[in-house]
This record gives sequence, structure tokens and C-alpha cells, in this order.
Amino acid sequence: MIAAKLIALSALLTTLSATARADDSPVGKIVLGISAPLTGPAADLGLNMKLGIEAAFAEANHSGGVRGCRLELIALDDGYEPARTGPNMHTLIEHDKVLAVIGNVGTPTAVVAAPIAVEGKTLFYGAFTGAGLLRKTPPERYIINFRASYAEETGAMVDALITNGKLKPEEIAFFTQRDAYGDAGFSGGLAALKRHGLINDTAIIHGRYERNTVAVEEALADIAGAQTHPRAVIMVGAYAPCAKFIQLARDVNLDATLLNVSFVGAASLANAAGTAGDGVIVTQVVPPIGGDTPAAGEFARAITAFDPSAHGTYGAFEGYLAAKVLIKAIATAPVDLTRESLIDSLESLGTFNINMGNTLTLSKESHQASHTVWPTVIRGGRIESCDWTILNQHQNADAEKP
Repeated sequence: MIAAKLIALSALLTTLSATARADDSPVGKIVLGISAPLTGPAADLGLNMKLGIEAAFAEANHSGGVRGCRLELIALDDGYEPARTGPNMHTLIEHDKVLAVIGNVGTPTAVVAAPIAVEGKTLFYGAFTGAGLLRKTPPERYIINFRASYAEETGAMVDALITNGKLKPEEIAFFTQRDAYGDAGFSGGLAALKRHGLINDTAIIHGRYERNTVAVEEALADIAGAQTHPRAVIMVGAYAPCAKFIQLARDVNLDATLLNVSFVGAASLANAAGTAGDGVIVTQVVPPIGGDTPAAGEFARAITAFDPSAHGTYGAFEGYLAAKVLIKAIATAPVDLTRESLIDSLESLGTFNINMGNTLTLSKESHQASHTVWPTVIRGGRIESCDWTILNQHQNADAEKP
């Protein structure tokens, strides 16, 4: 009789453990991990992504958790240096036994992190990068993206500069980080220029700088001193060097529209660039903060509840929304929540929405949820929503010059 009761109790505990566990995570917890720059020149990017994810987790935990379990995030600092990302990934996957890795920051770090996740058969989800290396066709099972790609961001810029701004492809220059991140943005922009008739790649002016430095003078000289005067510069870099480039470009009277991809961190860029940042366009992969989408209101409330002193940024908003999708998949996964069943659950979401104002899709064939790009502009140190007709105004201003 006692033996029978012990067997029954053991079976019950096994069932509870299967329901609550994240592979080998403790019963009652679902543990996720992130490797991101929490210190160093790119720290704002990592801290904002971490803030958004934690706000979403806190929101879910306050409502009773997910599957009766608390969500927890283990955050490890890699300083935006690939050499530190590898050990962090091994720690998260092999030692901490996380259910998945969420929100890792950066392309050069993803070059190291993604293969480790694939080898460890652990989901690498919602990385803060639009690099093509995470967007293969057919998709890699263990890599699932939330946001639009850099090719989509730079493609939207090029389309608008040519259609609204009336620029020729050869009048668009690039300022990029000298690594996989910069290369991803440049190649996406180049592909868009070719769609608009560019024949000679070498006709495009391209200045570069080294990661984790602000040594941008040579790149600016390459762009400002080019034989063909650029009327727009697409920037693919971190906020500190981009801010310095903007300030120096204003100092030398480089008369060009300046645009940045979302990874720059619009708020950090605006703060670092000061008054020189006015008029700089930044594409976003989430809807306007403070806009009329229900998701924006939910984010504002979640951030305030989690940390009343925190300021909502686009990076934090991206982390929040990416985490909401993952929470949805965790909640609807089979009883036995494992690394593999979580991926199956994400792929089973199909077409859905999370109140962003656009539809999202995840399936076995589609491992990128959102493909929408929203333009914003810096004005008076603030990030304001805009549309691409802003380039019509730039064009008209140029036409009025003597």
C-alpha cells in the first residue's frame, strides 16, 4: 500500500516537473538567458533589451506566471565582444540549462552565438540584429527572429530616398561598422540600389570604422571628399561612433540626409549627438512609442510597473514585444515543455497579432515574425514618428537653395 502511494506520488511529481521545467531548470521556474553588452560603449543597447524582456516577464509573473511558473532571465555581459559571447553561451546552455536564449545583442556576437545554440540544440530567439546570417532559406530550426531584417530597413531607406527624395543611386553613400553588422547593412542597401538600376558597385561611396571605437574621421573624409557629392548617408553602426560622425559631418557642412538603422538605438543616438542630431532619420522595427497601437500602451504600463524610473525606448519595446511572442509560445506548448517543444510551439503560431498594428507569422517555413519598418526622426532630442514624405521636404529644401 505504501509502495503504491509512493509510486503515485512519484508519478505526480514527474508530471509537475514536466509541466514546469525548462529542460533541467528548477520546478516552478522557466529560465531564459541573454548575452548582451551590459557595460562598455554599446551598453545602452543591451540594458534596454534586457529591460524590455524583464518588463514582459514581470508582467506575466504578476498575472500568475506562465503554466503556473515564474519566468526568470539570466543576463550575462559580453561587452559587444564576440570573444566574450562564446563562453557566455556555453554557460547559459550547459551550466544554467536555460530553456532558450532570447534577445542577444549584435551581429558580430551572433556570428559566434548562433552556431553554439544550434550545436546545443537550444532556441536562439529574438536576437537584436537584422543580419542575414540568422535568416537562411530554408530556416535553421534553432534560430527564430522577431524583427525585420537590415536588408528590409536599408531597402526601405533606399526606396524612399529614390522615390520620395528623387536621388540617384550613386548619390547615396554608406557609413558602416567594419564587421559582420556593417557588412549586413551595406549588402542589403546595395541590393536595394541594384533594384533601382545601380550597375557599378564601386560607384557607391563607403566609409568604415572599427567596432567599439569612435575613430570615424577617416570614414568621414572618404565620404565628404568623394568625387561624387553624396546627398544621403545610410549609417550602420553603434550610437557613439554614429553620433560623432553626425557631429563632425555638421562641422564640415556635409549637406546630406543622414539615416540610421534601428540597431543604433535612437534615444542613445539623440542623447550622444546633441543638437547635431536634429533631422536624422532612424528606422524602427516596432511601432511608435507613445503611438495609438494597443501594444504601445501595454508597453508603457509594463515598464512603469517594473521600474518607475525607467524610460521606454525602442530597444526596450523590441525586447518587450519579442518576449510577449515567446511567452505566447510557452503558454501554448505541449504539457512537456522542453527546448524542442518550444520551437514546435513557435512554429505552430501561424498568423497572429500582439496589438502592434501589423500581422505576424511564424511557421516551419517562416522564422521571422515581423517584416514591418517604421521611420522616425530626431527633433529637439526627441524621437518622433514620421513617414517617408519627410524626404519630399528635404528635396524641396534642396531645390530652393541658390
